[in-house]
Amino acid sequence: MQPTPRQAEERRITSHSPPAYIPPVSQRGLTSQTRVHTSSSLPLPFYPAFLLLHSQRPDRHTPPRSTSAHGTSKKDRSREEGRSMASSVGGDAGEGEWLKVAELRAMAGAQDPHVKEVDNLTLRRFLRARGHDVGKASALLLKFVAWRREAVPGGVGAVMPAELVRAEPSRELASMGGVDRAGRPVLLAFPAKHFSANRDMAGFKRLVVYLLDSVCARIPRGQDKFIVVVDLKGWGYANCDVRAYVAAIEIMQSYYPERLGKALMVHVPYIFMKAWKMVYPFIDANTRDKFVFVDNKSLEGALRREMDESQVPEMYGGKLPIAPLTDD
Repeated sequence: MQPTPRQAEERRITSHSPPAYIPPVSQRGLTSQTRVHTSSSLPLPFYPAFLLLHSQRPDRHTPPRSTSAHGTSKKDRSREEGRSMASSVGGDAGEGEWLKVAELRAMAGAQDPHVKEVDNLTLRRFLRARGHDVGKASALLLKFVAWRREAVPGGVGAVMPAELVRAEPSRELASMGGVDRAGRPVLLAFPAKHFSANRDMAGFKRLVVYLLDSVCARIPRGQDKFIVVVDLKGWGYANCDVRAYVAAIEIMQSYYPERLGKALMVHVPYIFMKAWKMVYPFIDANTRDKFVFVDNKSLEGALRREMDESQVPEMYGGKLPIAPLTDD
């Protein structure tokens, strides 16, 4: 008796030898047209090989993530570094800004190993000073590190020693005031105590660095800036020193970025404006907006808007005594 066509097909299938290697079966990745249905009457090993191989292909739209030797992706590692920095340092920066700080440290550190001596808050100020452009901030930071190593004994992490400025003729140029209503320290500057005829530029620059180091050391956690009251009472031609003024501004802008909060110019004589016109072009746009000229009639009110009465110096009708900064 001849078998029917259906019986012949069933005998052919059951007598077929299974392949030597059967890939593991996965339903994942199969389309509705190619998905294997286990409820089918055909034995699983005899499904076309391309169906089984298709189930093992990775999704072409989700490329494998780049991982480190410890199995952590570079992106995740960067995010973790940003979160760690944000939680340990704090402040008003977000995780994205701290990621840029880490990028700045890596970029500048590859060119100068002394960058490791610079703390993260300082890096953030350099980053903000250049509009979060990491390349520009790196150039400014490298310039700062090279300058600091040469200008200050002890290098990047040190401060200007007081003994190096005690002999400076303009050592009484500034005093330390109190704090403003935000808790930022107030520096008092008296340009009339500086005489151009007695000025030694190298010594004057050391004094400027000492004054800036001293006031910055008083900035509390959570704040980045200080205020300066520039009192020009008694200022005359003998005190006019445009070169020294420009040098002081360049030091502050290049090496202490994002430190100046506001500069109140008080008791300003008319003749000073001639010197100011020569200095003004050397002040960058962001710093220019921080200089506020206060007329004599508005002085008391302006100071009390910035400071509590207990923090206004006695010479301006307040209760705070002041002492020369170099006596610290």
